[in-house]
Amino acid sequence: MSTAHNAQSAGLQKVTICAADSSWSLHWNELKQHRELLYFLIWRDIKVRYKQTVLGVTWAILQPLAIALVLAAFLGRVVHVPSDNLPYPIFAYAGMVLWQFFAQALIGSSNSTLTNEQLISKVYFPRLFTPISAVLASLLDFSISVLVLALFLAWFRVVPSATIAFLPFFVALVIVSSLGAGLWLSALNVKFRDVRHTVNFLVQFWFFATPIAYPTSAVPERWRLLYQLNPMVGAVDGFRWALHSVGAFPARSVALSIFMTAVLFFTGLYHFRRTEDTFADFI
Repeated sequence: MSTAHNAQSAGLQKVTICAADSSWSLHWNELKQHRELLYFLIWRDIKVRYKQTVLGVTWAILQPLAIALVLAAFLGRVVHVPSDNLPYPIFAYAGMVLWQFFAQALIGSSNSTLTNEQLISKVYFPRLFTPISAVLASLLDFSISVLVLALFLAWFRVVPSATIAFLPFFVALVIVSSLGAGLWLSALNVKFRDVRHTVNFLVQFWFFATPIAYPTSAVPERWRLLYQLNPMVGAVDGFRWALHSVGAFPARSVALSIFMTAVLFFTGLYHFRRTEDTFADFI
């Protein structure tokens, strides 16, 4: 008697796993059904990050704080770089807090498919969970850094205005933009291993193309529109404005950031969905 006949006799059902029909859809029902796995992946990423470290989550404070202090010492005091009417240490640290979150989320999500190669090659689950968990795990470090930012505001006696209510929006903008870029890079990383080595270079280049150490107003007007196509420009400008509404709302920067973030996310989602069927083959 054949195996297929035995399976039918036992009442077993043959299930074929294939990619979803739509490459644009997140397929919320499938993600919801496997949400416990997402929680596990997030918790695992957090534990792995700080396993056998001496300082633990203190690194979440030290990294952006050290860079912000160096920028404040050299660019703020020596070069006297403008800071949009904010004390330069707050200007630099606010930018670094948001940037550190973006960079950590981008690097983690871009390497997520290879980090989970044993899981991907053996078990079926929504592949989108790998970059999503890497991005969401980075929120812990960001939350700790924001607490230090609050101490900075108190030290320099900067009182946030009602615009601070917009902070979650700009954080969400960074989450979606890092996830969009991470979807592109994580899918490409499976087939082209060179991507892993170029991500750090990309992050360094992206840092200098983002107004962390200098304001957007320092960029010449003829280049500013092109410069603002970087989705992090509007996110950083808006984040600083929300902290203390000094000056006009950076409407153009934020609008372009929203547009570019949407383009990055939906094209990244489309590419990831189109290629996820082949992940197990190349890994």
